[in-house]
Amino acid sequence: MQVRICAAAFFAAVLSAAPVPTGNPVTRGVQFLIRTQGPDGGWGQDGGATSHVRQGERMETNSNDVANTAAALLALVHAGEKGLQIRRGVEFLLNEIERSPEEGLAITAKQGSQIQRKLGPYIDTFLTSMVLSELDGQMENQQLNRRLRAGLEKCVRKIETAQLKDGSWNHDGGWAPILGTSLASRSLYQAKDKGLKVKESSLQRVDEYTKSNARQIVANAASPVAGRPAAVSGAGAGVALYDRAQTLEQLSRTESDRKANAKAISTIANEMAGPEMIKGFGSMGGEEYFSYLNVSDSLRRVGGPAWQKWNSEIKAKLIQLQNADGTWAGHHCITGRVAVTSAALLTLTADRNDRR
Repeated sequence: MQVRICAAAFFAAVLSAAPVPTGNPVTRGVQFLIRTQGPDGGWGQDGGATSHVRQGERMETNSNDVANTAAALLALVHAGEKGLQIRRGVEFLLNEIERSPEEGLAITAKQGSQIQRKLGPYIDTFLTSMVLSELDGQMENQQLNRRLRAGLEKCVRKIETAQLKDGSWNHDGGWAPILGTSLASRSLYQAKDKGLKVKESSLQRVDEYTKSNARQIVANAASPVAGRPAAVSGAGAGVALYDRAQTLEQLSRTESDRKANAKAISTIANEMAGPEMIKGFGSMGGEEYFSYLNVSDSLRRVGGPAWQKWNSEIKAKLIQLQNADGTWAGHHCITGRVAVTSAALLTLTADRNDRR
C-alpha cells in the first residue's frame, strides 16, 4: 500500500538558516552518548556524571536512572554499537530490575526524573523491556544472557499486570502517557517476537484500544469541524501528534495489519502533512522527538512515496536541530540531552533493515 503525504511546506518553514555542524550526525550523537556514560554504566537527564550537566540546567534528579539509560542503549544498539558500553548499560538496568519487587509496575526505586514526569512514572519499565527484547540472546556469555532473559520476563509480567481496563497504559502522573502506552505495547510485541510468553489478551486489548482511536480519527477526518483539528481520545497531553503517532505505529506492525488498517493509516499519514498536527505542542520537546520516531518506524513499514518523503525531510529537520556538541535537546517538557539525543538517533537510523 502507498500513502500520499506532502509535508514539504511545513519542513521548509521550520528549517532554520543556522549553519549545520560538520561530520556525520549519527556518529556525533553516538560519540556524545559514549563519552557521557556514567561510571556506574548508566545515564541521567543530561549525561552520566555531574560533570556532564549543562550549567544552569534544572535537574529533576542528580543520579542516573533506568529510563534514560534504556533510551541511550536503544540508540546505541540501533546505531550498530556493541561491546563494553552496551554490557555496562545492561548491567545497570539488570541491577535495578533485580532489586525491584515482583508486585507493581515499577522496576526502580528512583522516582521524579524528568522523563518519568513527562512520559509517566513507569516509562522506565517500558523502555527497558524494549531494549532487553532487542538484546535477548546477544550478550557475551550465557550467564549474562540468562540474567537478561530473567529481567525481561519480569518486565513483561509487570506490564501485563498493570494494563488498564481500556487496554492502554495511560497511567496518571505523566504529561503525555499515550507515549508510554505506545512503548509498553511495542515492548510486549517485541518480547513475543523473541519467543517469550506474552498474554494474547494483553496484545488484543491494546490493539482494540488503538483501533477504537483509529475509527474516531477516520470519522472526524470525514466530517471535520471547520478550523479545528480532529478530536483526540486518550492523549493526556491533549496534543494530537502524540496520539496519531501511537495509533499509526500500532496499526502498521505486520503486513496483515497494514492491509486491514489501510484506510486509517492513509488518513493519519495525510494528517501529518498539516503544520498544526506535526508541530505537536508548538516547539520541539522530547515528546515530539519520540512521536517522530513512531511515525518513521510506521511509514518505513508502509513504504513507497510516503516513507521516502517523510524520511528525507525528517532527517533534514533533525540535522538542522543538532547542537554543536552532537546532541539534541528539547525546548519544552523533556529537555534533557540524553533522552532527546537517543530519540533523534533512533529516528535517523529508522531506515536500517533490521528495524521492526
